[in-house]
Amino acid sequence: MKKFLLIPTALCLLLTTTLVIGQNTRFSDPETVVSDHFWGDLYASGGNSFFCNTAFTSKGFVLTDGYVYPLADVRSALDCGTSRECEQDNRYRQIASDMHNMIPVRSRTEMGRRNARYEDLGSSVSKDECGIRQSAQFFEPPVRVKGDVARTVAYMVDTYDLPWLGSSAVFKGWNRLDPPDDGELTRHRRIAEIQGNDNPFVTNPDRMERL
Repeated sequence: MKKFLLIPTALCLLLTTTLVIGQNTRFSDPETVVSDHFWGDLYASGGNSFFCNTAFTSKGFVLTDGYVYPLADVRSALDCGTSRECEQDNRYRQIASDMHNMIPVRSRTEMGRRNARYEDLGSSVSKDECGIRQSAQFFEPPVRVKGDVARTVAYMVDTYDLPWLGSSAVFKGWNRLDPPDDGELTRHRRIAEIQGNDNPFVTNPDRMERL
């Protein structure tokens, strides 16, 4: 009888370990992660802004730390209250500390896409200088990062049980349209080294079709 009891116990432990490995469990202080690890480690030598691909050597005044899955939507999904109240919520702090969701973005772009849902707007809406199409309610990123956006949103949905920020079919289409390139893979590997977990949709994009 003891042998039969050991099997489900071992399986439970294995499943628990798998779930922990699948999300950020190393960091839970968003401010420290942003200053010390996002800007201090990941982009210590500069890089390129996410949506506009503008080169930078340091953060400066025109750049900010953005979130592919906006933190306002995380707060809404968790129903943890105001921004200040959510900062005291351990679950929110863990999610807000996840570097897979963080991007360097121009402050003007970040302000403009607040409260917008991701969508294909089509040629009826003109592109700006960065290749972005935008309306009052919707935001369409440049083609070169549509897959990056899709795989990040899928990660947040799957890992933290958050709702889609638009149609899942749109994100799956973007994932197929724009597969991971060297830049995305390099950034992903670096984040995995710092944070301790992968985004499985970057390492295996076909996984999105099963969501």
